[in-house]
Amino acid sequence: MRKLFLLTSFLITLIDAKAQELPLVKEPVFQEGEVLQYKLRYGIITAAEGIIKVLNSDLKFNNKPTYRLVVDAKTAGTFDIFYKVRDHYDSYIDKENLTPYFYQEDIKESSYKREDKARFYQDTKKVVSNKGTFTTPTNQTFDLVSAYYFARSLDISRLKIGEQFKLNYFLGKEIHQLQIKYVGKEVIKSKLGDIRCLKFSPSIEPGRIFRKDSNLYLWITDDGNRVPVKAQVEIIIGSVTMEIKSATGLKYPLAKAK
Repeated sequence: MRKLFLLTSFLITLIDAKAQELPLVKEPVFQEGEVLQYKLRYGIITAAEGIIKVLNSDLKFNNKPTYRLVVDAKTAGTFDIFYKVRDHYDSYIDKENLTPYFYQEDIKESSYKREDKARFYQDTKKVVSNKGTFTTPTNQTFDLVSAYYFARSLDISRLKIGEQFKLNYFLGKEIHQLQIKYVGKEVIKSKLGDIRCLKFSPSIEPGRIFRKDSNLYLWITDDGNRVPVKAQVEIIIGSVTMEIKSATGLKYPLAKAK
């Protein structure tokens, strides 16, 4: 369940392809105090819930101020009875270029527990974790949480339908690449109302969870916030959908359809 939540929340993919790299907008699209809540459905059943926060941090790295990004995910309903998940993630990112300095996760899934930590050295292209030291291909490598916020702040104003962009991220013991294709615009019904959205389709790798013809789609608000409203992915049996429940502390007004 944890893997499905992360897949739909942060668009985890394992691919190797070339795509354009996009610049950041002039300033982050999020701000301190932003709180987003989501639910994850398997079919019609709510399987998990997640909350994502942007907090100020007293920690400095290289004498630079940071945001603290916090994610909490837990199972819900029947899933919580048979397989309880309580996962917590922290990422400390540079307030200016939004790249991560430090990442940690506290995983509690039924009887399984794990704590992982990673320190990012972007200037020397290295990640030092409790599982070893890893060389990165560029000086912009992310953890799962920081990748999500960095992607939101990319300047996609000139992106055309069919074009793609990529990000590198560290997971476990490897550096992976995330590639996302822009599909177009749609209006999505949500708990926040009818929202004008931009639609994206990240590539996914068939395996134990996905079919060869599985599709993953993500809808984000077509406004300054770039908040994910919905994500949907087809799996071996059925589909998993992530939907927004609430959004507070947003920097800009939501793009509500008239």
